[in-house]
Amino acid sequence: MLRILRNWADQYFSDEEAVYLLVVLLTAGLLIAFLGGMLAPVLAAIVIAYLMQGLVSGLERRGMRRFLAVNLVFALFLGLLIMTLVLLLPMVWRQTALLVQEQLPHVLKNGEAWLRELPVHYPEVISLEQVNSVIAVIQRQVAEAGQGVLTLSLASIPNIVEVMVFLVLLPLLVFFFLKDKDAIVGWLMQFLPRRRRVLSHVWQEMDGQIANYVRGKAVEILLVGSVTFVAFILLDMHYAVLLGVLVGLSVVVPYIGATVVTLPVAAVAYVQFGWSGEFALVMVVYGIIQFIDGNILVPLLFSEAVNLHPVAIITAILLFGGLWGLWGVFFAIPLATLFKAVLNAWPREGSYPVAEQASGE
Repeated sequence: MLRILRNWADQYFSDEEAVYLLVVLLTAGLLIAFLGGMLAPVLAAIVIAYLMQGLVSGLERRGMRRFLAVNLVFALFLGLLIMTLVLLLPMVWRQTALLVQEQLPHVLKNGEAWLRELPVHYPEVISLEQVNSVIAVIQRQVAEAGQGVLTLSLASIPNIVEVMVFLVLLPLLVFFFLKDKDAIVGWLMQFLPRRRRVLSHVWQEMDGQIANYVRGKAVEILLVGSVTFVAFILLDMHYAVLLGVLVGLSVVVPYIGATVVTLPVAAVAYVQFGWSGEFALVMVVYGIIQFIDGNILVPLLFSEAVNLHPVAIITAILLFGGLWGLWGVFFAIPLATLFKAVLNAWPREGSYPVAEQASGE
């Protein structure tokens, strides 16, 4: 047994760069696992600065000075943040409250009436006692959910101060990450070994794919959500802002998001229009938006495809979403791509010729 373990260690850890890579990955994982809550503004600022860096580099390539490019991109980010906090979030919250207070009781009432008709039409399948027990369970669950929402809202009052601190620190950190990117990267690089062939290989493979994916996904969320909002406004749909946000965010979760968000869209359209031509028109327009997104928009935005099997994508979404919630879902595919890049670049015994190792030294 010891010989097997020793042979396995010699095969996968014979190169010192494998140890360096393992230490870097473990350090990053432990920092996120144990200090992720405290470092949330820093981590979020790093992600946003990484997204904005593409715009800064594009402006620099067109002859703009870096200081001016950083300030222009930061002003754009600050404007979007203020619009989200002042306009979008209050509208989404208001429409969510209206949906829960007005539409949900109506849906529950219609559902209860439909359930009570089942014993009349199918007495051999379901009885009145079974229907009453199901209705009682639903009513109890709705009451518990309402109490949970109230408790959550009261318990979240002390967190308002934390949110305010987060909103103050986030723009400052984004600005300094953009402005002093070279100095910060240079300071971090001094802690890495001089010989970092494997680390460089992993970064080169990841940088293009992650940058393309994250920035493309941000643009996709904005375009799909905006087009859905405009379409629902033209169709005179209720809760157009809320549904537009839900449809936009659904593109974060491949294969699952579009299917799940179809339920609230269909439910709102059915409650508003019933089984009518307007309901069919809403669903047809929604289907067209999903078709354009999947078959035209995604190929245009994601020029460098993330070469992952659908099983790997779904597994990554379940794993990282369970660990880190919405952030984990959003970064599930980049994290899975990182895992794949590490596996591909991991040095093994005999994977690099002796001459290549000597030249690397």
